[in-house]
Amino acid sequence: MSIIKRGTQVPARWRLLACGLLLMASASLPARADDGIVDVHALPKLQGAFEDNSRPDPHRVQYGVPTIVAVTTAAAQKMLSADGWVPYVRPLDEANTGLAFKKGRQGLSVSFTQGLGRPDQSSVTYTPNRIYSNVPFPESAIDLVFDETRPYLGCIAPATLEATQDFYAREMAAIGWRKLTPATAASWPNADLTVSVPNGVRAFYDHPDGDSTQFYQQKPVMLTLTRRDDGRTNVDIRIAPFALPTNLEAEDMSGLPAPKPYKSAGSRGDARSNRRELTVAALADLPAVLAFYHREFAARGWTEEGNAPPAPGDEVALKFSSPEETGVLRLGRKYDFTMVRLTAQVKEAVLAARAKAKKDADDKFMQDADAMVKQVIAADEVRRKAQAATLSDTPLQAQAGSNTPVPLPENAEGLKFEGSDGQLEFSSASSVKALTAFYRAALKPAGWKEQPSVINQPNMAVMEFSKGGKSISMTVMQMGPKVNVRADGTGLVMAAAKPVEAKSAESRPAQAKSTEPLKPDPDSALPVPMQRSSSGVSSTKFPGSDQSFRTELEASIPAELSDVLAFYRVELTKRGWQEKADGATVTAERAELAFTSPDGPAMLKLGRVRDETTVSLVQRNPQAAIKADIMPRAGQAKVILGNIGPKEASLTINNQTVKIAAGAGGPQSPKGPMLDLPPGKYQYALRVAGRPARNETLTATAGDAWGLLVGPDGDVLPLQMY
Repeated sequence: MSIIKRGTQVPARWRLLACGLLLMASASLPARADDGIVDVHALPKLQGAFEDNSRPDPHRVQYGVPTIVAVTTAAAQKMLSADGWVPYVRPLDEANTGLAFKKGRQGLSVSFTQGLGRPDQSSVTYTPNRIYSNVPFPESAIDLVFDETRPYLGCIAPATLEATQDFYAREMAAIGWRKLTPATAASWPNADLTVSVPNGVRAFYDHPDGDSTQFYQQKPVMLTLTRRDDGRTNVDIRIAPFALPTNLEAEDMSGLPAPKPYKSAGSRGDARSNRRELTVAALADLPAVLAFYHREFAARGWTEEGNAPPAPGDEVALKFSSPEETGVLRLGRKYDFTMVRLTAQVKEAVLAARAKAKKDADDKFMQDADAMVKQVIAADEVRRKAQAATLSDTPLQAQAGSNTPVPLPENAEGLKFEGSDGQLEFSSASSVKALTAFYRAALKPAGWKEQPSVINQPNMAVMEFSKGGKSISMTVMQMGPKVNVRADGTGLVMAAAKPVEAKSAESRPAQAKSTEPLKPDPDSALPVPMQRSSSGVSSTKFPGSDQSFRTELEASIPAELSDVLAFYRVELTKRGWQEKADGATVTAERAELAFTSPDGPAMLKLGRVRDETTVSLVQRNPQAAIKADIMPRAGQAKVILGNIGPKEASLTINNQTVKIAAGAGGPQSPKGPMLDLPPGKYQYALRVAGRPARNETLTATAGDAWGLLVGPDGDVLPLQMY
């Protein structure tokens, strides 16, 4: 075995081997117990205790006792005090129903709860609490307030000032505190160790070894002892003033500045509130906190306006104001905290201006909403009248060869007949008037008796027939350019019959020729010829907004389709619109052209109805839609829901049920719920309390945005918004 002489340089590989052996040796030693953590399982328990061992925990004990919480709390404090544990209260935690104890450098938290379902029993929980900043408690001291993390200690010692001074000189040194001298305090430039205390003494200590866990460096503390009139001594230990921060950071709470660091802080209100409040327990001296607020007020443009009447506990009370608010800052001291209370109240003139602005905005919203509804209704009326003009009032003949229980008019289209269920439906190019006359004339000779109905309008009629205990109910309603006939009842029940193929309508008359060149109407938002039989322009936007998402022109023009097409190509080009060649369709009967306009994409559709050319010109504004957050996702459609009725509504569509609160989409809530749907045809059901459910159909096309607005009477108004 080779021997290395003392002083000889050891090779690196040997040093590594030695380190490895040292680590192996140290790993084999048992871990040293943590002297700062109490073994809660070794603590005494109250008489009659029954421990809960369902969830074993080395750092927690829970047991029950057959007494109420108040009795249990008093008994536990008495028992643990007899075992050497000293109870204390944490600063600002006086209302806590639990107990905190200290014994040497160990801490203990005890909590109490009522037994589950047993108000006559209590549950007691022991949890260790590490004392990070340990200072001595005088024996038999009372009114102990202690924070184990800074530290802070306030209490009344029963001994004289001299005896208490001796106690702390001895006990502080015993647990590692060193009394500061001008030499040892040199690292703290602002340290003043000469400050005298009336009727008392003061000393400063540091802890060179840090806190009891060696986790952080303990700040110096200031011990102050004062003589009381009753011979006892007031004790106060806190972080030395020269070790506290002086340039405090700001944290925004409800728009108000809060100084950091702090023990606790809370606020109420926000930028929209009439009153805002901030309360802070700052870990800094009062002059530093006051300097902080001088700085923050100036940075925010707030003006200090002198002293305010002080409240109990105030050492500083300042008034301040901003253009919209007045406020008061109050500063005081409690324990080792600077207590902050900052209030800001909106000025009466500003409140009045806000109320007026809100009322004006609400009024404008309702005016815009009313105008929008009227515009939609008016546009729908124009559309309905234009479509009704294409329907024929010519008397109808019965269709030959029909096997339905009731005759069909000669121009019936899209026939659906379910004989087993007694249901019949078809559409026709004849008017409501012609179809009701046809069925009255056909059914009366067959013995069917008509019951009076209150619904007998040019665009809708309901007829009720009965015969020999059987009934037939018919609804004849204009649906766009066609009239829908729907019938059901026992008078239509029969063995399943093969549906009859509807005959095509008669060919329409030859196109009319314009007698003069088409001239644009200078007052129209979108181009339309002066020579027209009907027209209407509608736009969609959120009430209160000036930007439209979608503008649509519908018109009927007594001119040939080719002339109308030529008119629009000229007029739209004048407005900076560019026609897209892709996807254009032009025939003698219809035309469909896409354009790019300065505001966004547009579409022109032309058709023929009887002797006129129909026009549908739609211009979209994608920037306005994006700004309003209604732009559909790529390849999908969007549905925006609103409810200006007095009751909550629910709408079920695409297996989703959405609740629409009363007022959603109104002044207080401009945006209602929104849904994204794949393109398709959807049945939806609307339910409002106290009204029957309404079932309707919505056809959603990719890139479209539809609004479904619930009205005051529970009806749904569909509106294409984009």
